[in-house]
Parts: sequence; structure tokens; C-alpha cells
Amino acid sequence: MTRPFGERLRAAMAQRGQLCVGIDPHPFLLDEWNEPATAEGARSFGLQVVEAVGSAGTVGVVKPQVAFFERYGSAGFRALEDVLDAARDARLIVIADAKRGDIGTTMDAYASTWLDADSPLRADAVTIAAYQGLGAASGTLRLARETGNGVFVLAATSNSEAKTTQTAVIAHGPNHGMTVAAGIVRDVRDDNTASGETDLGSVGVVLGATLDLGDFGVETADLTTTPILAPGFGAQGALYGDIRRLYGDASGSVLVAVSRSVLMAGPDRIVTSIRNHAAEVAECLA
Repeated sequence: MTRPFGERLRAAMAQRGQLCVGIDPHPFLLDEWNEPATAEGARSFGLQVVEAVGSAGTVGVVKPQVAFFERYGSAGFRALEDVLDAARDARLIVIADAKRGDIGTTMDAYASTWLDADSPLRADAVTIAAYQGLGAASGTLRLARETGNGVFVLAATSNSEAKTTQTAVIAHGPNHGMTVAAGIVRDVRDDNTASGETDLGSVGVVLGATLDLGDFGVETADLTTTPILAPGFGAQGALYGDIRRLYGDASGSVLVAVSRSVLMAGPDRIVTSIRNHAAEVAECLA
């Protein structure tokens, strides 16, 4: 039986550090890599990133941005399947950055797409949105645990437009008086606790590194056993030297997500770039 996602993630971070490399075939990056802005270009780009991460030996987690593949339709999904296959063959943990969110059987179908062992798009974890309430994703969380996979729930995101919604105060229910972001964090933490996961849970949260989490009502001291996916480093402006200040006692649970600042090194220098970024993250967390 596959080990729980949290256990596998903890082992990967212990062995290869806490950097997570995004696989984001932006059109401008495809151009810089001398690849066409097509499904085949995205496929070639993704496979080269996976190979570079494997060669670097200092990163255990990759995060393909699904949107940059699905823009090419069925051919884009086939390209993504090849990239996911290659990442699994390289023994990397793969987070499908799909940000799906719905209710009932529709949400269950999304879960099967990204987490079911028989799906051609299976990953080790998927990002989801919980605007409809975390309870609407109960089937997703259940399937994740049944398959030894994980979920990352958007809580406080790095885009400025989200602040109004995510800092709004909840008027009803068990999280009454908390911000929306803090309520999601609490629900995720409680779900991990209820599952009996005592080291690192299989359900994590997305907490942007460009934010003052205190403004969002989020207490990171409560998240030492909750995986945190932290976008915003590198091209978006957050600095590795601020990880401990931003996440405090929970810093050991943070996946430091970076994409453009690594990928812009190009195919000839990306291995060196990955190693340099990973070394800087390790130094800041030492």
C-alpha cells in the first residue's frame, strides 16, 4: 500500500530539501527555450524540466501548472500525461496545480482525474479551491487518503485581488468571527487531526509568501503538522531569507514554490539554477 502523502512529502523534503520547482510553459518561456507555443512545445519543455530536476538531485517536488497545458486542448492533455509519467519515473512528487473546485459528483470527478490510481492524469497531490466550503470536497479528501495522495487547499493566495474576500469575516457556523482564510486553515488542520495524521498531514494549504499572514488572521504556529505550499518566491518578489519570518514555527512544513526565476535560466543552465536556488533555500532554513 502507498504510504500517506504527508509521510512521503516529509521524506522528500528531508532528503532533497524544501524547494518545489514549477513546470509552467509560459509562451515567453517556450520562446526563450526555442520551443514552439504548441502542445508539443509544452511537452518538450516539461520533459526537459523534469530531466533537469532529476539531474540536479536537490529537489524532490515538481508542480506542473495545468492551465499552460490544457490551453492546447486534447493535445495539451496528452503532453501533460507524458510530463506526469516522466516525473513519476524520476521518483519525484508531483503536485498538479489545477485549482479545481465544485460540489457533489462534479467535484468527485475532478478528484478521480487527478488522484485515482488508474487515471492517466494522476498526480501525488492536486490544488483545489474551497469557495463552496471544504465540506464540498470531502470526497476529494477521502479519495486522497485512500490512494496515499494529497490535496492543497487555497487559503491566502498571493494575488492582491483576493484579499477582500479572504480577509472577510465569517458570519455563521463553527468558524464564526474568523476570516475566510483562517477558517479554511482551521478546517484543514482539523481534518488532518481527525484522520490521525500526527506528523505531516495529507491535506495542506496554500499560503502566499508575498502576504502578511497576520492580516489574514492566519496563525502559522498552528501549522507545524500541515503542509504549506508557498507561492510568491522569486519572480513575484518574496525572498528566501524571509521564510522563517513569514512562516515561523511552521517553516519546516513549507514547500517553497518557484518557477519563472528558475526556468528563465534556460535549458543549458537550468540544472545549475535549480541547485543554486535549492542551496539558498536550505541555507535559509538551516
